[in-house]
Amino acid sequence: MLAVGVLAGLSVLSLLTYGYLSWDSLGLGPGETEATSTRLGEELGAGAPSSQPHIIFILADDQGFRDVGYHGSEIRTPTLDKLAAEGVKLENYYVQPMCTPSRSQFITGKYQIHTGLQHSIIRPTQPNCLPLDNVTLPQKLKEVGYSTHMVGKWHLGFYRRECMPTQRGFDTFFGSLLGSGDYYTHFKCDSPGICGYDLYENDSAAWDHDNGIYSTQMYTQKVQQILASHNPRKPVFLYIAYQAVHSPLQAPGEYFEHYRSINNINRRRYAAMLSCLDEAINNVTLALKKYGYYENSIIIYSSDNGGQPTAGGSNWPLRGSKGTYWEGGIRAVGFVHSPLLKNKGSVCKELVHITDWFPTLITLAEGQINEDIQLDGYDIWETISEGRRSPRVDILHNIDPIYTKAKNGSWAAGYGIWNTAIQSAIRVNHWKLLTGNPGYSDWVPPQAFSNAGPNRWHNERVSWSAGKTVWLFNITADPYERVDLSARYPDVVKQLLQRLSQFNKTAVPVRYPPKDPRSNPKLNGGVWGPWFKEDEKKKKSDKSKGANKQKKNKNKKKAN
Repeated sequence: MLAVGVLAGLSVLSLLTYGYLSWDSLGLGPGETEATSTRLGEELGAGAPSSQPHIIFILADDQGFRDVGYHGSEIRTPTLDKLAAEGVKLENYYVQPMCTPSRSQFITGKYQIHTGLQHSIIRPTQPNCLPLDNVTLPQKLKEVGYSTHMVGKWHLGFYRRECMPTQRGFDTFFGSLLGSGDYYTHFKCDSPGICGYDLYENDSAAWDHDNGIYSTQMYTQKVQQILASHNPRKPVFLYIAYQAVHSPLQAPGEYFEHYRSINNINRRRYAAMLSCLDEAINNVTLALKKYGYYENSIIIYSSDNGGQPTAGGSNWPLRGSKGTYWEGGIRAVGFVHSPLLKNKGSVCKELVHITDWFPTLITLAEGQINEDIQLDGYDIWETISEGRRSPRVDILHNIDPIYTKAKNGSWAAGYGIWNTAIQSAIRVNHWKLLTGNPGYSDWVPPQAFSNAGPNRWHNERVSWSAGKTVWLFNITADPYERVDLSARYPDVVKQLLQRLSQFNKTAVPVRYPPKDPRSNPKLNGGVWGPWFKEDEKKKKSDKSKGANKQKKNKNKKKAN
């Protein structure tokens, strides 16, 4: 399949800054080179008996499709460009339009409709988390001897201790539980008066690490420490979920230097944040080489969703943005870099989805996938490494039964097969179908970033006829979703609606509970963290049972 790809090379490597290990501490003194570091690493990992690869999964937050050098961005990303050019670029790669959905699908290999997380994200005050009956990727990797570590943003719920990363398969966790927060102070306000600290080490608040260090740099330091202390002869899984480039738009001052020509302040801040992230990934790569992991490693890079133009991100020339099911919300920057790849320096245009990493990585790790785990992902390693056809022919982007219904949607508009008031999106081969309210649908070109923010006057807009609730596109021929074909190909529409209906029969109920006042950090020492106590639940149930017994006894006495 064809994919969108505007390739451009930009290679300016910025200097290492405060917050990272120096060249000297990485073994790269004035007379040494990256090759020296690689030789040192080979010596450290010499004689490694394990055939299981080290797995490093790097997840960026809210990075737009255009926002990488090799997609034509004005933002400098020399590290990402180099790693992608030497690896395999994924140019038909899909994620979900928001944080929680992408993370849940990566870690379980299942669509949202099969975990109950098909609506929105997990809010800080909700008694909700990734359902505990779902086996996770780190749990499966631990079964076959992997050391598992997570650094960065969790955003899969924490209302119970059992929901925490260390209870879901990670040996260690250092990062944030919520979806966003201040990059320096690590505080987050969910609403006025509902504020708390959000930086954890394992299961406790990491007050000792509250040194005002920018989170991208702090997380990179932690990754370097993990690699330095682990034995490279034993397999390691590192899940690095950077906070960048999600709002609030904050970056150390030195990263603004190259972007003074960008007039729009949000775009300028976003560019600085992305440059800092690019440098962080360079330092992670250097540490992998220094400490003996690189030659037996697989580095996967992905964004969790499309960019948000109002917060500096760009998905041009794709349509839509974060939070929508247009291509700009779900088509992501992604690549694989590894010495183990057979077809290095290539582009993969086969269909790949974020759920595919679960079975792919477990298979590479020589693990087993139980038959009772009904996955939605596919093993796509041969597709990426050898250029073979993808086993995937369709993607259920989502079915959200409680999202705001389209006013003019109906069963009649869905040929009696589907209620088009429901927000849904599906891809089958070349075809993509959307129903209901797909979300903000403008194309936002680079020139739209004026001083006042993305200006709708510059945007390309289409006024759909009133009452429209079904769209059909040939994504291979029209990746920018400019020509709706739903009226021209009603039979294709019916086939895709039927496929939606089949998927919907397998859906579990939506988990989206109301907020719980007990979640207020003021009741938990000023920290966001687990508030639901199992003992309290048992006491309440015991009290209710006791009350019921008393009522029954009273009723018996009355009857006598």
